[in-house]
Amino acid sequence: MNILIVDDNQTNVVLLKHLVNRMPGCHPVTFVESPLALAWAEENQADIVLVDYMMPDIDGLEFIRRFRARAGNQDVPIVMITTADAKNIRYLALDEGATEFLCKPVDAPEFNARLRNLLTMRRSQNETRDRAAWLATEVDKATRDVVAREEELILRLSKAAEFRDPETGGHILRMAHYSRLIAEKIGLPPDLSERIYRAAPMHDIGKIGVPDGILLKPGRLDPEEFRIMQEHAVIGWEILKNSTSALIALGAEIALAHHEKWDGSGYPNRLAGEAIPLSGRVVAVADVFDALTSARPYKPAWTADRARTLLESESGKHFDATCVDAFLSTWDTVLQIQETFQDEEAGDVPVY
Repeated sequence: MNILIVDDNQTNVVLLKHLVNRMPGCHPVTFVESPLALAWAEENQADIVLVDYMMPDIDGLEFIRRFRARAGNQDVPIVMITTADAKNIRYLALDEGATEFLCKPVDAPEFNARLRNLLTMRRSQNETRDRAAWLATEVDKATRDVVAREEELILRLSKAAEFRDPETGGHILRMAHYSRLIAEKIGLPPDLSERIYRAAPMHDIGKIGVPDGILLKPGRLDPEEFRIMQEHAVIGWEILKNSTSALIALGAEIALAHHEKWDGSGYPNRLAGEAIPLSGRVVAVADVFDALTSARPYKPAWTADRARTLLESESGKHFDATCVDAFLSTWDTVLQIQETFQDEEAGDVPVY
C-alpha cells in the first residue's frame, strides 16, 4: 500500500515515515514539496494520502482539490494534518474531499488506529474494484462467446441456403463486403456497418422454402413461378424474425426488404423511398451488382462496367441514389473485392 506523505517540514516527514514503516504492508512515499507530490500522483497510485495544510506553493486544500480531480483518486482516503484550533480549515477540507484529520503534534497511538482503519477501508475498495474488473472481463468473454455463436449460426444458415441455391459462396462473400463498403461510405456508425456486413449473408435464407423446380430452373420464370420465387423474402423474414439477437433481427429486416425498390415497384410490400429500411436499400445495391456480374446457369456474367451502367440508370428508381453514389465512389475497392473473392476460390473461405 503506497502511503503518500506531503509536508514541507522535513522533521514531520521523518516522523510520519517512521510511523508508516511500522505498519505491515505499507510503503511510505515522501515529499516536502507539494507540486512534486502531485506530479508523482499523476504517474502512480497512492492508497492513502497524509497531507499538511500549511505549505508554500500549493497548500493542503489546493492539493486535495487537484488530487481528487485526477481519475482514479476519487475514493483514495486523505488525511489532513492541521492544528487543533483550525476548525474552519477542517470544514473547507471536508468540502474538498478530506476523509480524516490529525492534529499536530501527531499522537502515535491515534495515528496507528486511524491508519489501520483507513487501510482496512482501502483494501476493501481495492477488492471491490478488482472484483468488478474480473466480472467485467468475464462478461466480455461471455459476450464474445455469444457473438461467436451468432456468427456460426449465420454462417450455417447461409450455407444451408447455398446447398439449394445456384448462387455461390463467393456471392455471399462479395455482397457482404459490398454492403459494408456502402454502409461505411454513407456515414453509418462503424458498429452498424459491421452488423450489416455480418447480417447481409442471410438476405436469401428464405430460398430454402422455394421449390427446386423453380429455384433451379435454368430459364426465365413464368409469372406464377416468379410469384412463388418472390415469397422467399417473407419466408426469410419468418425464419429470422423475433430474435433476441440484434444481428439476426437485422438479418430478418434485410431478408424482407432487400427486394423493395425506391419507386415502390418492388416486393413483397411495395415499399417506396425512405419507407424501405436503410439496411435493405444498402444490400439491394450490393446484391444486384454481384448477381449481374456473376455467371448463373441461365445467364453469363456481365462486365463490371455494364453492371455499373445499370446501377446508374436505375438510381432513384430501383435503388436509393445515395447508396448507388456511395458504391460507385469506391469503384476501385469494389473491383478489388470482386477480384479477391472469386467463385472458384471462395468455397473454403469463411464469411466472417
